[in-house]
Amino acid sequence: MRVIVTGCSGFLGGEIVRQLLQRDWEIVGLSRRETPDLVRAGMTHHRGDLLDQGYLNRVISDADVVIHTAAVAGVWGTWQHYFDNNVVASQNVLRACQEARVSQLVYTSSPSVTFDGQDQRDVDESEPYPETWMCHYPHTKSMAEREILAADQPGGLRTVALRPHLIWGPDDPHLIPRVLQRARSGRLRIIGDGTNEIDTVHVINAAAAHLDAIDALQTRPDEAAGRAYFITQDEPVNCWDWIAKLCRVHGVDPPAKSISFAAAYRIGAVLETVYRLTGRTSEPPMTRFVASQLAKDHSFDITAAKERLGYRPRLDMNTGLQTLTSDGAVTNDLSTGP
Repeated sequence: MRVIVTGCSGFLGGEIVRQLLQRDWEIVGLSRRETPDLVRAGMTHHRGDLLDQGYLNRVISDADVVIHTAAVAGVWGTWQHYFDNNVVASQNVLRACQEARVSQLVYTSSPSVTFDGQDQRDVDESEPYPETWMCHYPHTKSMAEREILAADQPGGLRTVALRPHLIWGPDDPHLIPRVLQRARSGRLRIIGDGTNEIDTVHVINAAAAHLDAIDALQTRPDEAAGRAYFITQDEPVNCWDWIAKLCRVHGVDPPAKSISFAAAYRIGAVLETVYRLTGRTSEPPMTRFVASQLAKDHSFDITAAKERLGYRPRLDMNTGLQTLTSDGAVTNDLSTGP
């Protein structure tokens, strides 16, 4: 089995590769950055740009499975930047898979593709795409997700989209450092009434879901394919209690001050306007999307992932939190198949 992983140099992509390497398969990683640690572990690396169709055609030509995790995340930037890297790049990956007669394409999507700024509590995959979007990231991810799922073909390329929510874990370069930086500087505020419920997912669990998807597409493709799946810890938590735990694990005082959602949303709207008018490329300290994400419920019913993919969290929340400390490391020997 030859498996291609795009975005192998990323937080999630790297963990997917590490788990795949525990199987007796050939693992090939694609990224713009070098990945010497993964190469030493046994991965073959092809450095390149997913906007280069020729590059993709060459490296995917004899693949059996492609896991497409590469994307531009964030809440600020130009439409073209997000469209090129999240939509066009995904179209190129899809085209290369179809031309090479790849059997499986697993796409890493995002729960934000269903977020319209309102509370989402225990929603499942029947939740529709919004009619309007608060930023380019979820909009472009939804466009790519729809194209990839529409390309599912019985007897040909089988596709699924996974929607892991708030991925975290050791060496997280995004979520945890951002929270800690704001907390240390005193700029982190509880937004809203502090009672909103969220789902998260440890990176080991998020990666394992991708291996579960491969197994399901091999053993029961008609049941698993052509669908999107929410992926979580299956342990909803109070958002601000969880953020406080993250802070304490890292020796940082958790936020104590609060601001109403309405005020944070207005501030975000004003800052977005100012940044656009002045041409500033850095992300505003608050946006409408961030205010909504931090104040609203985001919890998901993962019954479909359990029943159709055989997904189960390998680490519970408490064990996952232990992995954030130097003396609480756990093994990631979590291979789910031969």
